[in-house]
Amino acid sequence: MMFAADIITLFPELFPGPLGASVLGRGLDDGLWRLRATQLRDFAEDRHRTVDDTPSGGGAGMVLKSDILARAIDAIAPQADPRPRILMSPRGTPLTQHRARQLAEGPGAVLICGRFEGVDQRVIEARNLEEISIGDYVLAGGETAAMVLLEAVVRLIPGVLGALDSRDEESFENGLLEYPQYTRPQMFEGREIPPVLVSGDHGRIAKWRHEQSLALTRARRPDLLRKNDDLP
Repeated sequence: MMFAADIITLFPELFPGPLGASVLGRGLDDGLWRLRATQLRDFAEDRHRTVDDTPSGGGAGMVLKSDILARAIDAIAPQADPRPRILMSPRGTPLTQHRARQLAEGPGAVLICGRFEGVDQRVIEARNLEEISIGDYVLAGGETAAMVLLEAVVRLIPGVLGALDSRDEESFENGLLEYPQYTRPQMFEGREIPPVLVSGDHGRIAKWRHEQSLALTRARRPDLLRKNDDLP
């Protein structure tokens, strides 16, 4: 089963963008995952290809129309399509490493990139859209957010990354932030690589790295420790 990502957007030319570079791009070229971007305006029925209208009740900006977006979703992901339908939205559930892994283990995803003031609530409900946010801030549209989500997901697909073991100790994989990393030269501007890391004692190295992860997490993300009460 290949991970298949479909993007519904007003700017399909933005894709694959960074998703077509480095290991993600090689995985795309090698057929480890698939990406298709679809122009939302193709589902408009007037000669101006209008996809938005003024918000009911008044207010600034424009809202993406429910009927046009529904037609796009139905054409790309009919009812039998098992892939989750995800709307990138600042009011959505925060994206986590756990959700990224769940998506990577599935058949793919249909990502809807909002624009303007948002999307008509009725299509969110009628098409069971899962709203996901990449942070507590607002972007001009959902395209960049969709790229962030896909990068987090695609790198977890078997074969995309060469060193699979390296993922196990990354930030958030074990509920902690990753420990500091070092490489040669041994001395840089008076700063030395911690001696334990060049000792050859793998037990001491593992202990040091775990202690460093705990210290960094306590200092920077204590909320992660509260979610993992079994951690020391």
